[in-house]
Amino acid sequence: MLKIGLTGGIATGKSTVSSMMKDEGFAFIDADIVSKEVFTLYPSLTEELKRTFSETFFNEDGALKRREFGNYIFKYSKERIKYENIIIPLIKDRIIELFKEYEKQGEKVVILDAPTLIENNMQDYVDYIILVWTNSKEQIKRLMDRNNFTREEAMDRINSQMNLQNKKKDSDFIIDNSDSIKSTKEEVDELISLIKMLNN
Repeated sequence: MLKIGLTGGIATGKSTVSSMMKDEGFAFIDADIVSKEVFTLYPSLTEELKRTFSETFFNEDGALKRREFGNYIFKYSKERIKYENIIIPLIKDRIIELFKEYEKQGEKVVILDAPTLIENNMQDYVDYIILVWTNSKEQIKRLMDRNNFTREEAMDRINSQMNLQNKKKDSDFIIDNSDSIKSTKEEVDELISLIKMLNN
């Protein structure tokens, strides 16, 4: 089974590329979905976060106030690291489980869609890494427009992730998503053809 990592920085257009590749019928593991799923799979996680941070970050029904908590941990890097040390091992365990499930099902290609794949040392989980890249000016603009963030909120999130130039060093393929959807689609189509060749 061919395992491919799809990564990028926040607001680089990874979701756009992901959608194009899903249209080809590849199996997907979405790390963002897994990061929410672990709250159900590991009920003790909520209590641990309440103890470590504060109950004020949770609604009455126990749901995490994601934007409020996100603003907090992306502003204070030590708190973000503390949070990641709690949740990342659970996310990794679940991703490994999902890879095994897909292999049992006979899938030929599985794509791990993970924005912080490289930061969290998941390179060994995959055979190849695709990086979705865009220039910093476009990245900031997209994030402010998409999430209605202030520039400060946008920069806090961008700066919490590895610099895109550094991510290039660990990537096997790069899709430049700075231009039009049409040009991005052309790059993705070429890559899909290559993946199919690698899998034969």
